[in-house]
Amino acid sequence: MRFSEFYIGQVFHTKAMRLTKGDIIRFASDFDPQYMHLDEVKAVQGRFNGIIASGIQTLAVSFKLWVETGSYGDDVIAGTAMNNIRFVKPVYPDDELHTIVEVTALKEKQGETGIVTVLLSTFNDKDEKVFEGELSVMVKK
Repeated sequence: MRFSEFYIGQVFHTKAMRLTKGDIIRFASDFDPQYMHLDEVKAVQGRFNGIIASGIQTLAVSFKLWVETGSYGDDVIAGTAMNNIRFVKPVYPDDELHTIVEVTALKEKQGETGIVTVLLSTFNDKDEKVFEGELSVMVKK
């Protein structure tokens, strides 16, 4: 979609994606090798009573689900900012995540581009919010 096709208050719903224990461990092994993501024995003794997904993985999945809607298509140029990132609740193995995306701001730029800001709100299959964050991207007019 071009910049002119977005409007404030516009809402998009993504498909869902299930995170397995294997997905969580593989991601954490590469990008966030902390015990609560990798070591089931230690994780069970910790605050979350088991392995949880990295917040960075939750953010990445949220972004992936949004991009896969195809809303930006080939009109996206580049991301410009991420703000107010919040990991609201832990994500556990076999949680199924989906994201609701709302356009919250539009800023026309000189020339052929504009900035679209969206709020990503990600929920598990119990409809509990697990992640929230703002994303701004430059899009063709």
